[in-house]
Amino acid sequence: MAPTVRTEATVRTGSGSPARATRWSDSLILVVTRRCDLRCAYCPTVKDGEPDLSPSDARRAVDLFVSRHGGGDCKLFGGEPLLVPEAVEAVIRHAPPSVNVYLSTNGSHLSRHWIDLLHSFPGVTLTVSLDGAAADHDGLRRGARTYDTVTRWLPELLRLPRFVVTQTIAPSTAARAAENFRHLRSLGLRKFNLLPGYFLPWTEAQLAALRVSFDAIAEDFESAWAAGERLYLRNLFVRAPTPFYNTGFVVDSDQRIYPNNLVLAGAFDGLRAATSIGTLDAPPSPDRLAEATAAAPAVLEAAVGAQVMESTRRADGELTRLCNRLYPAYFDMRARA
Repeated sequence: MAPTVRTEATVRTGSGSPARATRWSDSLILVVTRRCDLRCAYCPTVKDGEPDLSPSDARRAVDLFVSRHGGGDCKLFGGEPLLVPEAVEAVIRHAPPSVNVYLSTNGSHLSRHWIDLLHSFPGVTLTVSLDGAAADHDGLRRGARTYDTVTRWLPELLRLPRFVVTQTIAPSTAARAAENFRHLRSLGLRKFNLLPGYFLPWTEAQLAALRVSFDAIAEDFESAWAAGERLYLRNLFVRAPTPFYNTGFVVDSDQRIYPNNLVLAGAFDGLRAATSIGTLDAPPSPDRLAEATAAAPAVLEAAVGAQVMESTRRADGELTRLCNRLYPAYFDMRARA
């Protein structure tokens, strides 16, 4: 079965094709750290004690990527990347105009410094996790209260030209996903990335609730576009061959290089040695990177098992259905603009 996924970092195949879809092969993914101060219920990433990426290694990775590809997307991930502020800032300041920097954060470490820096570098895309109303957002974070931390910066964040909110939809919140989406819109948010929980067990009832919620969210997009509102859904434009995990030139926090960041998850922790294809000191050839990338879907399924993979495919299938429904309305909106 061909992969049919489209999240911030994944691909969808099927009827219709998005305009200007991101080419995953032209992406540098920097695992700034594996550490995180939160333990979100839906996150499969292991928060272990790996070394943090140093500023010098972060700059070396950018330079290597530019020399190989000439430019493209550079995505800063973790863990929580703002736990290593010096490495994040080094990339933002060092990246040439040919590199589009994307910073993904849980928002708990936003500060006046970061707001001012991002205003100084308006080409950086900031993606912040915000899953809906406070009860669901904080509830999924197992007691950590970050809703107020994030929302107090919204007036400043909304002034950034490239600010996107990721709304993660866990199985337990699927029935309230549309309600949570409308709550986020009520806060003034207009740019979204939708992320159903992957590599989690979904029941039939939860999948049915996800479909109903996505239908309601699709109606909101269609109505907004028909009214001339500039509502944005990143899922329509981003491509890669594996669900949830980023594919490309992945530099881990310990300098090792992978074809994707699957090794961040607990299920793949034992595969690091087998899936590493080089280091910053001895980087892989383009052919070796392409070969390892092509093998990733099989590695993924073998590691997580058929049942979890099928659950992931079905949850993502609902997101596929949402996007395929929205393409005609999106292109109609663009034609009128």
